[in-house]
Amino acid sequence: MKSPNTFALRVLGKSLFGAAMLVCALWGAVGASSDAAIPAPSYAATELPAHWQGQPVRPLALSVVEQRFAERFPGAITRLTDGRQIVVLRDVAVPTRMLHPAADCYRAIGYRIEGERLEKMADSDDAPVQRCFTARKGDVVLRVCEQIEDAHGQRFADTSAWYWAAALGRSQGPWRAVTVTRALSS
Repeated sequence: MKSPNTFALRVLGKSLFGAAMLVCALWGAVGASSDAAIPAPSYAATELPAHWQGQPVRPLALSVVEQRFAERFPGAITRLTDGRQIVVLRDVAVPTRMLHPAADCYRAIGYRIEGERLEKMADSDDAPVQRCFTARKGDVVLRVCEQIEDAHGQRFADTSAWYWAAALGRSQGPWRAVTVTRALSS
């Protein structure tokens, strides 16, 4: 038997469909507002250093590009200076691909990267290593060195090695990436 295709049944069907869509929209709005109760991944707040390499440091504001990146970064980004170099601290509690090599950032803003290498941080045989490079753009020449340290003092000069160690549970967070930049004469 064929169902009647009457005006009243079409209006009823469209009204039920509209009511179902309204319920879905309200349900989504309630769900979105309750997301505030779900904690975002947190990172352990660590105290910022008052001194760096024996010199007092003061905080610097993030640049516009850094601020835009920091809004999506799953952790905290801090810039400090002692007047001769800039120290960028990036703290994270979970492994993330957003913690990437500083060379990538410098390339993205137009610097040419030269002489990327591993260097010991001190004159000791067991001193940790850091990744260093020269960034050049016009008359600006910078020396940039970086490393990542985990909660137990294990250090990584290679961001990819850190990521996989962290993702596979061989390195425990929170982690702090330290990037030190100082101007060189051109």
